Amino acid sequence: MMKLSAWRQMTEPGCWAGILVVLCTLSMGADVQQSLKTPSMPSTVLQRHKREWRWYKLYVYEETPSKNPPEKIGKLENSLSSVSTIYNLSGEGANDIFSVNDNGDILVNAILDREKKSNYTLSASIINIENRKLVDKDDTFVIVVLDINDNSPVFPPDLSGSISESSIRGSIVMTVSATDADDPTTQNGKIEYRLLNGTDLFKINNEGQIITMKSDLDREKQSRYLIAIQAKDMPGIMTGNSATTVVTININDINDNIATFKTGKYHFNVKEDSEIGFKIGILEVEDKDERQNKDPTFTIQQKYDEMFGIKRNDEKDGILSLKLPLDYEKVKTYTFSVNVDEHTVSTKTDNQGPNLLKRAEVSISVIDVDEPPVFSQTEYMFSIYEGPFKNPRIGAVSARDPDSTGFKIRYSIEDPNCPVAVDPVQGHLSVKWQLDREKESSYTFQVTAHEDTPNGLKSYAMVKLKVIDINDNEPELTNGSYVYVCESDKPGTVIGTIGAYDKDENSGRFRFTLAKKSSNFSLIDNQDNTSNIVLKQGGFSTEHSVEHVLEIEIADGGTPEKKSINLLQIKVCKCQPGRRMEYCMAYAQTGMSVSALLAILLCIVTILVIVILIVLRRRYQKDVLITKSSGEIHEQLVRYDEEGGGEMDTNGYDVSILTSACHDSSFRPGAGPSLYAIVKKPTACKGDMAMMIEVKKDEADHDRDGIPYDTLHIYGFEGSESLAGSLSSLDSSSSGSNLDYDFLNDWGPRFRTLAQLYGVDGSDTDSSY
Repeated sequence: MMKLSAWRQMTEPGCWAGILVVLCTLSMGADVQQSLKTPSMPSTVLQRHKREWRWYKLYVYEETPSKNPPEKIGKLENSLSSVSTIYNLSGEGANDIFSVNDNGDILVNAILDREKKSNYTLSASIINIENRKLVDKDDTFVIVVLDINDNSPVFPPDLSGSISESSIRGSIVMTVSATDADDPTTQNGKIEYRLLNGTDLFKINNEGQIITMKSDLDREKQSRYLIAIQAKDMPGIMTGNSATTVVTININDINDNIATFKTGKYHFNVKEDSEIGFKIGILEVEDKDERQNKDPTFTIQQKYDEMFGIKRNDEKDGILSLKLPLDYEKVKTYTFSVNVDEHTVSTKTDNQGPNLLKRAEVSISVIDVDEPPVFSQTEYMFSIYEGPFKNPRIGAVSARDPDSTGFKIRYSIEDPNCPVAVDPVQGHLSVKWQLDREKESSYTFQVTAHEDTPNGLKSYAMVKLKVIDINDNEPELTNGSYVYVCESDKPGTVIGTIGAYDKDENSGRFRFTLAKKSSNFSLIDNQDNTSNIVLKQGGFSTEHSVEHVLEIEIADGGTPEKKSINLLQIKVCKCQPGRRMEYCMAYAQTGMSVSALLAILLCIVTILVIVILIVLRRRYQKDVLITKSSGEIHEQLVRYDEEGGGEMDTNGYDVSILTSACHDSSFRPGAGPSLYAIVKKPTACKGDMAMMIEVKKDEADHDRDGIPYDTLHIYGFEGSESLAGSLSSLDSSSSGSNLDYDFLNDWGPRFRTLAQLYGVDGSDTDSSY
């Protein structure tokens, strides 16, 4: 039970004197106030009638310094208490922060902090000293920590707010919120706010809302305010803890200022060859508002607005641009006015007055340049029918020199693959070869126009040529592979639907007919560019069946009309229900395409030509062998490692036979082996040397079977004009000679040995020396 001494302790200066104790007590509620009553007035509500414990809720102030002896805050009482019993505490802070003595007094042993823990729940027990058993059941009670004003308000960091300029009075700028760790249900934790400056423009209420006091906030005059704010607890009382912070209030811009030109006159120079869209210059304007709020509009004087245009850039200034080409030879200077206007959300006195530059004069000087030729059109469109043409001309291009010099213009097409040629002087366009729309339906190329002068300028024009279709392609059969007859098909069954395709731009309708009637199938034109193949009679079998081919004539309906006959092969198949194809009879290909026939014929002709060439070559070689003469025989070295026996050696060489060969043109070698090769010789033994050389050259060039000429040595031929006659041994033999060689002695000492060999008297020879 709380004693009167505890009440006296609560009224000491530890809680802001007696008045603060009263305030704290009033804020505690009915249970707390009841527990603070004198001991002679026990609470009938909190008293536990079913048990023997008698005690009340206990209270203790935070931050109370520890005392010695410890401060008593209450007492445990039980009707079963005696000298043989003691009290014991358990629970939060038991025997550490709180303790109980033998008399049941509850003592505080430490300094408490309500902001860390505001109440403690403990259990009380009474124990017999002798047997250490519980005398009564444990009971639970609460110790409440009472708050004192030991914390100051705290502001969050970096407080800032914003409001648009010219906002009405009473507009809320922002809300400031400070916190106090003390009990918010008491004056210790309640906060009031106060502005320390800027009170002529703003105010703050108890909720922390900053409110405007005027309607004439102007960002262009001041865009930011720094306001000091004080937060204090214990509202309405001079004492208490406080804190101060600085709040930044930004004034947001609105479009409340009009745009004006910075100067009254603008001058620009522009070359006459400037392209359309060229930026001529910037018309700078002045607007005090921020860029995102600027909204000026520009207007060019009538008649000139067709030649020039004006748009805003990112800075909201006017960009003057070119809308039509300039021509120095026509107009050299342009002078016109430009107006600027802006609709603002508010009206200021600064936006009015005669001195505002809302109109400016613009002067543009055109600078002359040497311009390239100018085509009459930037793009030309022509068309021509495909196929053979009667008149190759398709049109003409035209260009001129815009300068005062007026050079002549020549035309050309630089693309060598272009199917169109251009007249270099007149600019007439004509096709160079026959065009086929199915290969190329249109052509695009450039025509070059250049001044007919050294280093003349060039320009280009795009030409598009469309090839117009004519009906020059025959229709083709489609979907033919999907036509087949099943063994189970009945007469009248549609065994397939065919269509047609035409490479031409055929807007007409295809017509289908049978070129040759069929006893098994009929054709029905569906009048929608398709046709059905209908079975006339059934009974087809894959085992006993022949190939079925329909000749279908297709007309394309064009002008002139083209027709084609297409072969449709119809297969005989085994089918599942629903004409689902399972197996089809394969037929050997009995026909042959034209291209295959041409290939075979070409191979046959090639083989025949090769055979003829071989026969002619063999015949030529045979004629050469027949015309060979046996009259010309050459000595041939049979062995190179033996020494000959001279002219007396007739075993190896029969000189008589060789001698007769010079005089007998019909000489032919015998059947026996011969040591001498038979070679071709001139027609006569005393023929022309030039003739012989040509024969030998021809033989070396064409006779692959002949012995290489560099192994042959001619002995049986001598020029017809030689005074010495033949020196060959072919005219002499071992049996004697009918020739007189005495004339060799007249030739001098160089022929002495030769004269001795041929039987000249040696004495005569010696006497000559």
